[in-house]
Amino acid sequence: MSLHSSIFRSMEFLSYNFRARGLHQIHSPFLFELYQNVILQNSAYYSYSKIENLRIQLLASKEMIEIEDFGTGAMTNREKKISVASIANHHIKSSKYGQVLFRLINYFKSENILELGTSLGITTLYLATPNPKSKVVTLEGSNNTSKIAEENFRILQVNNIEIKKGEFSITLPNAINEFTQLDFVFFDGNHLKKPTFDYFNQCLSKHHEKSIFVFDDIYHSPEMKSAWNEIKNHPSVTLSLDLFSLGIIFFRKELRKQTIILRY
Repeated sequence: MSLHSSIFRSMEFLSYNFRARGLHQIHSPFLFELYQNVILQNSAYYSYSKIENLRIQLLASKEMIEIEDFGTGAMTNREKKISVASIANHHIKSSKYGQVLFRLINYFKSENILELGTSLGITTLYLATPNPKSKVVTLEGSNNTSKIAEENFRILQVNNIEIKKGEFSITLPNAINEFTQLDFVFFDGNHLKKPTFDYFNQCLSKHHEKSIFVFDDIYHSPEMKSAWNEIKNHPSVTLSLDLFSLGIIFFRKELRKQTIILRY
């Protein structure tokens, strides 16, 4: 991360901490239940330890791989060599956020799940393990990271994941066409404004009133913050939740349109 991006995120984090609400500042029954029993819930589910043990192994890996980066804009269409340990350390969601994704899917019984950005598959496993009968399609631009992800799925014997390799401009339309509807989408493959907004609009074609869309790193950069602002103001979106590292949107018509910044 550049110095400019680091300073931007630090300033945004200060603002987030100042504005974030706690549990007893929430008045909506829907949101109070969601915040207390899903977002803040800290019980250890059955699959957490298996996934985190796998993360530990990746963090200790000495393997170096070539990856293609299509997502951040800094290394577009160029190959670079990087350690698996570095990817595990810097480029996949922490257990805290992986587990809140798990709890959201578990609570809302999401069955048709799409992920943009597989990386090493740790977050994908959090998406796939709440319900072994769910369908999870995940997209990854780098062939070598996707191979490691596939091996990780095999190790944990998780069989409800399909990985599509290649640029999202090609794989996303094909993935969307595999679903009759999208219950849950996790956007973690690009942190540029236009692609993020384009992917959002494409996924809207299969959303329904109870769909949940989650966006990673909404304060990654001014550009990503701008994308988040446009998405949460979209006419189809009602409730938007800002957890700083994640942005969560709902389309439920019974909810009043608003953005709530939650302390997490």
